[in-house]
Amino acid sequence: MNTKWRVSLRTFSCIVSIGTLLLYNIPFFQYVAGNSNETTAGKTFLLVSLAVVMLALNFMMTYLVMFLLRKAGRVLLALLALINATAVYFIITYSVMMDATTIGNVFNTRYSEASGFFSWSLWLFIAVFGVLPALYCLWQPVVIGKAKQMGICCGSALAMVLVAAALNINQTLWISQHDTELGGLLQPWSYIVNSVRLVSSRFDEQAEEIKLPDGKIRDRDKAVVVLVIGESARKANFQLYGYKRETNPLLSKQKDLKVYQATSCATYTTAGTKAILEPKNSGDLYELLPNYAYRTGVDVSWRTSNWGEPPIHIGEYLSDDDLCKLYPNESNDYDGILFAGLRQRIASSTKDKVLVILHTSTSHGPNYASKYPKAFEVFKPVARNVEEGEKNVATLVNAYDNTIRYTDFLLDSLINTLRGMTDWKSAMFFISDHGESLGENGMFMHGLPMRLAPKVQYEIPFLVWTSEGFRQYKQTATELPAVLEQHYIFHSVLNLLSIDSPAYNKDFDIFMNE
Repeated sequence: MNTKWRVSLRTFSCIVSIGTLLLYNIPFFQYVAGNSNETTAGKTFLLVSLAVVMLALNFMMTYLVMFLLRKAGRVLLALLALINATAVYFIITYSVMMDATTIGNVFNTRYSEASGFFSWSLWLFIAVFGVLPALYCLWQPVVIGKAKQMGICCGSALAMVLVAAALNINQTLWISQHDTELGGLLQPWSYIVNSVRLVSSRFDEQAEEIKLPDGKIRDRDKAVVVLVIGESARKANFQLYGYKRETNPLLSKQKDLKVYQATSCATYTTAGTKAILEPKNSGDLYELLPNYAYRTGVDVSWRTSNWGEPPIHIGEYLSDDDLCKLYPNESNDYDGILFAGLRQRIASSTKDKVLVILHTSTSHGPNYASKYPKAFEVFKPVARNVEEGEKNVATLVNAYDNTIRYTDFLLDSLINTLRGMTDWKSAMFFISDHGESLGENGMFMHGLPMRLAPKVQYEIPFLVWTSEGFRQYKQTATELPAVLEQHYIFHSVLNLLSIDSPAYNKDFDIFMNE
């Protein structure tokens, strides 16, 4: 390295710390300034104190990483610069936070969906705010110095943190009330800490599901239940729930379709899907509906174009690619592939009870306009993605509404198929994993913590159709709550499949008991 431009490790750490503060943490300070109830003087003192803490922590981290890891430390700092730039871009563009939920979504997202976020503005942002700082970290000549200097510098930084914390002890309550937001906006600590938390929680998860008590099928009636798990479908844009646009022109004419008010248990796929399939809301992993039904003797098939579901242990698990091989004349570009050959699949079953679960991705962003065939592009013009839609939210809503219109077609076709299978008692459920933000209050997509999420991210459609005489519904006004939870699916399906089980809870069943 050129010794002419060498700087001390202390100077290098100061530069990196200041750069991290100015380049990647403006949203953090904007949040503090906008949500603190302090006077102007008190707010200024709090902001300065937080800046001191951030500078000291980042200085200490940089010093230790470079001193202990040397060349590997440079690479690590360069990588953090790239991740910081990416994180800030998504915070600014999509109003997300790098909390545990978002980090979990990152780890659970497939390339096919993640590529929808790629754009020239993203690459330009990363080039300016990520690549340039990364190159500085890699190429700046640095004099490492002695261990004594390291101890003095890091000790001084730690002392500054402690003093600033002591002077703001009266802010402890406010910080605890906003810890999720503050932690999700603080770079690089947000994704570092939450990634560690996520990995730790996955190690702590039990290796196997908690088995439910054995169940027993009580009759030989031929019955099929098709559960369609929607993706990012929000109630607000369904004509069936009062939306002014004709997003459900077919379902609105379906006889015997029940429409329930419902909310999701979370605002992201992994938790929302788990809640649909589990018997009760729990941080534990209980035996899921498809696994339990399969173990009890039901013929179970899982078809998916999505991901993020809990472990599925059944005999037939088919991705959209698998289905495309089975039905080569069908396109797997859209969720219609999940419905291919469904009538034949049910009719050919050797068992009396059949459960089919279709895990769709129809309304998943950011590229809503790519989720439906062009024949369903009724509302125009459309934004190609969320980033483009931010400039004209109406075009984004158009694209999203077209996904609901396509969902309407798929569900209507499914009901007609089941209605035509007169040898079977049949039922269809449609429920979404969570809702979606479409620009309200500057928010897009989903994933905010429940206590912060707007209602469009958790108010979801819950639709049910059954063939004539299958089961008698409970009275909505007197026998069911006004708003249902996702766990009603588990117990209602057990009822329809005639599974007697100690795990069954009649209070979470929309049907009368036989």
